[in-house]
Amino acid sequence: MISNIYIEEEIIDHTRTRQILARFKNAEQIICTHYSEVFNPSAQNFRLQKNNPSLILAKKMNRFVHQAPDAYRIGPYHNYYFSHMMNCIYDCRYCFLQGMYRSAHYVLFVNYEDFITEIKTVASQHSEDVAFFSGYDCDSLALEPVTHFAKYFTPEILNIKNAYLELRTKSTQIRHLLDMSANPRCIVAFSISPEDVINKIEHKTPSLQKRIDAIKKLQNKGWTIGLRFDPIIYYDGYEQAYKNMFETIFSAIDTAALHSVSLGVFRMPDKFFKNLIKMHPREHIFSGPMESSNGMTSYKFDLENKMIFYCEQILLQYIPAKKYFRCLDA
Repeated sequence: MISNIYIEEEIIDHTRTRQILARFKNAEQIICTHYSEVFNPSAQNFRLQKNNPSLILAKKMNRFVHQAPDAYRIGPYHNYYFSHMMNCIYDCRYCFLQGMYRSAHYVLFVNYEDFITEIKTVASQHSEDVAFFSGYDCDSLALEPVTHFAKYFTPEILNIKNAYLELRTKSTQIRHLLDMSANPRCIVAFSISPEDVINKIEHKTPSLQKRIDAIKKLQNKGWTIGLRFDPIIYYDGYEQAYKNMFETIFSAIDTAALHSVSLGVFRMPDKFFKNLIKMHPREHIFSGPMESSNGMTSYKFDLENKMIFYCEQILLQYIPAKKYFRCLDA
């Protein structure tokens, strides 16, 4: 899976670095001063690198935690996000990371302890609950067998009395979660799409049924689950596809035990969207009824509202309104 590993010289002896290198004994190891030397150069081909990305082990130096936009929330919390990793092993055509980054290599920041220190500091500044979102620049669980991210962070969050952690994922790499006691302040939030969307534009991701099976296993172990139907993708026949998807998932899982459910449509900064079009000029999803407004590309306003309203009407037949959150543009 990984044939080349770049390692910042400052963390070459870090315990987490040594553990990862031991896992990939046959990978070529290249020492660098800073991950940006490999990740940031402009003369890179994202699509070519995506065929065989390298792993870059680095140390995050500052700004571990960022305030989330007001429009993004899963309850009456203060909301923040953080990224222990940059880039994703999956290849979803609508992913903004492909339009944002020059490189397809994976950057893993191994100094988890520094993230937790800042999370504790931020949480201490609030008397109310604080939510921390993981999975903005990556999939929270897709590389869990390598990173042990959830294995480390989940127990740490339990020690912060007013902190909640959301692990956003499409992955079925849940063994570490199943091996530990469920954390009531950790929400494992699965991104869900109809099967034909998964097959056509969510390349390398688990099928809908495999995601449902993972949810059921986690619920049986007491884990709190969130569902993220985001983005909703427009195409001929989307209405029936989403209706069937809702019926399939809500008939299979414990709906009453869900923490939250959210809906959102395709949206992306104009610059990133233009980069995606250059990368995938024949991709059908980008030839749909899109428009730009205030620097963001999304579906035309009337269509966006129609799609959200249609899905909301079905969704609210399965869940109470208090558990529903609409993802709006920030």
